Amino acid sequence: MSRAPQNLLIPFRRDRKRDFAVGTGPELLASKVRQVLLTEGATPHSTGELPWRTSFGAGLSRLRHQRNNTVLTELARVYVRDALARWLPGVQLVQIEVEQNTAEIALRVRIHERDSSVTLEVSSVK
Repeated sequence: MSRAPQNLLIPFRRDRKRDFAVGTGPELLASKVRQVLLTEGATPHSTGELPWRTSFGAGLSRLRHQRNNTVLTELARVYVRDALARWLPGVQLVQIEVEQNTAEIALRVRIHERDSSVTLEVSSVK
């Protein structure tokens, strides 16, 4: 009998046993994707957030303070697609929706890995 992969959930938090919380299935998948999308990777304007792996992340912060137009929407799609392909190659990007209003961009990402599927939202990108 094969057990589902289990790993630490990000952001780190405590469980009821006063240890770091772990998860499996959709909860773990959402945690991994959120970690990639919300980590600032190295860009021509920044050195990256993680000193031990500066290129890790999606670089969505590059979209801040830019004109909120269709080009920005497509850039968000490309950044998400490329980051997931690079850092989570086993994850299949099923769908990405970009909602725009005057103050922010909200991303709704649907992903699939093995027997887990999840939809998560990343907002306030702008």
